[in-house]
Parts: sequence; structure tokens; C-alpha cells
Amino acid sequence: MKLAVPKQTEHDETRVALTAQAVKKLVGMGVQVVVESGAGEAAHIDDEAYRKAGATVVPRDGEAPPQIWAEADVVAVVNPPLDSQAALMKPGSMLVGMLSPLHNTGLVRTLCDHKVTAVSLEFIPRISRAQAMDVLSSQANIGGYKAVLLAADKCPKMFPMMITAAGTIAPAKVFVIGVGVAGLQAIATAKRLGAIVEAYDVRAVTKEQVLSLGARFVELPTAAQDDAETGGYAKEQTEEERKQQADLMAKHITGADVVITTAALFGKAPPLLVPADVVKDMKQGAILVDMAADRTAGRGNCELTRPGEVVTTDNDVTLIGTLNLPGLVPGDASSVYANNVLNLLKELLDEGNLKIDLTDELQKGAIITHDGLLVNEMVKQAMEG
Repeated sequence: MKLAVPKQTEHDETRVALTAQAVKKLVGMGVQVVVESGAGEAAHIDDEAYRKAGATVVPRDGEAPPQIWAEADVVAVVNPPLDSQAALMKPGSMLVGMLSPLHNTGLVRTLCDHKVTAVSLEFIPRISRAQAMDVLSSQANIGGYKAVLLAADKCPKMFPMMITAAGTIAPAKVFVIGVGVAGLQAIATAKRLGAIVEAYDVRAVTKEQVLSLGARFVELPTAAQDDAETGGYAKEQTEEERKQQADLMAKHITGADVVITTAALFGKAPPLLVPADVVKDMKQGAILVDMAADRTAGRGNCELTRPGEVVTTDNDVTLIGTLNLPGLVPGDASSVYANNVLNLLKELLDEGNLKIDLTDELQKGAIITHDGLLVNEMVKQAMEG
């Protein structure tokens, strides 16, 4: 079994699919690992670390070496490869990574045409045995932490209360919208920095989690969702529900020094929760970090967010639409991502061979293409629609 780790080509991607520690474990399992030179450079892992772990490092001279793609049985990536790279893969090989198949239909077709089995890690189902493979959670955890640090850096107020000879400094007020993995980490980080924290989520079960972190749960007189009915995800609201929720949240948003928005809908545009008129009423100097910033949607949870940019409004509110927050912490982000990939490969490898079973709940959810066919129903419906 030969597994390849190419260098990511995106200009802002700092993560690598497998760290040296993960490579060492795979080599111990009998897997031959080939790493493209410089693959871990942005995550502060040099080529020598991979060599010491037992990998073969392939030199890079301009374009990525074709053999990285053409000779591998498995290619592990962070982000979707170019169609031209995927076209080099041999029939029966496997591509593993965050492939964004709903937005990369050309890549999906290429993978089908070349009979490559594509495993998209965002589609890993939220079941107990898959927790150690859940890249959405591992990366959101780091993103929630970094979002608060970015806000603290830009905020004109200090987060903790301070009593000094020159007077008392009141603590900053932070409002977190969406209490998933990212939101919980944002709450915990803001609390550790000494801020007063409020949080809101449509899912009823999150109240206890928010209170356990020492924050205040904002209760709005809207229908709460039952996690048992949604599989742990927030379901899409009607336009009327969304508008009512946004109106009720407005006073908490405008009273905060920092707002962190994390509300996302899998495979769909993020819900619009902070309209432009609410931003106009926010405090002068307030910060909004929009973790739901989406380039395809052209916004995030905030109407004025510009994905990939940091902008300041006319009323002096800073909107942070940074797209790859985990990539700002590349060492740990790569480490947990590599562990997710490693745990998945342990599930898929049997004595050095790939074992594909589309009746298995985990594989059925994560595999997008196999043996020339598009096998994921959600992606199939999106492409047909």
C-alpha cells in the first residue's frame, strides 16, 4: 500500500494532511508513505522529520511531481486537488480529504471518470465510532479558539475586569451565536480571557453546555429545536422564524463589544442572522468575527461580511471574514487533522488492502465516488438539481 501526501497548492493553506507522527504510525502498519518536499513546511514540519518517520520525500521542482498522484494507492489532502491532479490518479485508488463535493462538481466527475474512490471527510457521519475521524469538529474547535484571539487583538477594550489605581476597567462583553463545537470553544476562550459572555443557539440542549462554561444562555421566545430530531445539527429555519430570531437577538448584538457568529447549515448557505441595519446600531469599535463566512454565498451570518476580508464599517465596526481560521494555528490544526485521517485509514485498511463496504454506515456517509459511480445521495441530488 503506497500513500502519498502532496503539498497543498492553495496560497493561504498552511495545514498538511499527515504529520510526521501520523506517518510514523502508518509506516508501522506496513504502509509505504511518500511525501512531497515542503508539504509540511507551513505547519513547521520539515522534510527531515518525515524522513525520520520512515517516509520517502519526493523533491518538488515547479509543479507537483506527477508520480505523487499517479503511483499512489491513497492520496491524503486537506483541500480539494485540481481536476488535473485528480486525473492522474489510477483506477481503484482513493482520495481522502475535505473535498467540498457540493461545490466541486467538476472534480467529482473527474474522480468518477477515473474510477477513484473519493472520501470527503466533511461527510463523516456524527456517530459514536466516527468521533475520532470528525474533521469538522477538530477544525471548528481550533477555529473557535482563534476567532476569539483575533477579536481580542482588534478590540479597543481589554477582556478582563481590572481594578487599578487609575480606576476600574469594566470587562468586555462577548456574544456568541451558535453553540456547536466552535461556539463552545469560543465561549471557553473568551471566559478564560475574563470577558462577560452570553451565547445563543436554537437547539435546546445547548443551554446546559453554555451554563457549564460559566456563560449566560440567552433565551428567546422562539421554538427551540430538539437535538434528537436533528442529529445534533441545527436545522434550517423558515424565513419567518429566522427574522423573528434576528430581531430578538439585535439588542444582545448591539450591546456587545465582540460578537462571534458560528451558525452554519451543512451543504447550504449560512443563515443570515445579523442584518446590515443591526450592524449600524452596534457599538463604535465593536468587533464581529464571522466564522460562517462563505465565499460561495458572498457573506456569512452577517449581511455585511466580506468572505476572506477584514473590513471596517462607516460606524467603526470591524467585521472579520477570515476563511481559514484553523490554518492560522497550523501546527495543532495539522496534528488533529492527521489523527482524523489516521483513524479513518485504520478503519479502511485491512492487511494493507483497502476494504470498501458501502453498506457500512460510516463509509456510506463519507464515500462520494466509487468504481466510476457517484454513490453519495446528497451530492447526487445537488448535481442533478
